Amino acid sequence: MDVIGIASGKGGVGKTSTAVNLAVGLTLRGHKVMLFDADMGLANAQLTLGCPTEFNFGHVLSGEKTLEEIIVTTRQGIRLVPGASGVQKLASLSPLEASAIVQAFSSIEEEIDFLIVDSAAGISNSVLTFMQASQRRLIVLRDEPSSIADAYGTIKVLINDCKLDEIYVVPNMVDSQVAGQLLYKRINEVCKKFLGRPVKYLCSITNDEHMLTAARNYQSVLEYAPGGNAARDFRKLAESVAAMSGTTTANGGVQFFFERMIGQKSV
Repeated sequence: MDVIGIASGKGGVGKTSTAVNLAVGLTLRGHKVMLFDADMGLANAQLTLGCPTEFNFGHVLSGEKTLEEIIVTTRQGIRLVPGASGVQKLASLSPLEASAIVQAFSSIEEEIDFLIVDSAAGISNSVLTFMQASQRRLIVLRDEPSSIADAYGTIKVLINDCKLDEIYVVPNMVDSQVAGQLLYKRINEVCKKFLGRPVKYLCSITNDEHMLTAARNYQSVLEYAPGGNAARDFRKLAESVAAMSGTTTANGGVQFFFERMIGQKSV
């Protein structure tokens, strides 16, 4: 199982739409995908997937439900672990509470090819815990000063404080693939100069008016407008992520996501 953590320095840059469309793209390629909506304060992946949920992770934390009992299968075939929306306690998890959430996944026995973790924006304790538990981290950003600055701040913490690698920049809502590559090169140069480490690049997502319309219709853009620019780019992103499958060993301080891969408990 490959674990892909998706984060962003700030909200409003398309992080959840990237997570959802990547999950759909991998599913369309025949992979078994689980999407964990780990934005515990403003979870909305179920809306984008058009999948109303009766229970969420708040019920797991309260002891009312087990993890297996809240997981639902979306119409796209994705196994969705719904987060909770508007619950203050879940928006400010302690490191211990966030680790307990990650650890709960070790009880899942079904075979999954990819676990996609859609974290909250920013660098809260829970976000860092989820990023540490992932094999690869995708940082979504837009070509605007505040987004670039916050994305760099997130990368800085992941590299300097968490000692993580396998960090990929995903420029979103750019004018072209060339513009996205230029944005990547700019932030990569800053990372190499001030952090002493490069970041990696997979694919950019170009501007597409269908993204907003798809969201309003509770669909991924891959379903709503499969011939559009964004759908093309998300297919490329899914292809790139799938091509890396199994090429990286687990890294980071939290290994709970990987227990089923190595067949033993973490120590």
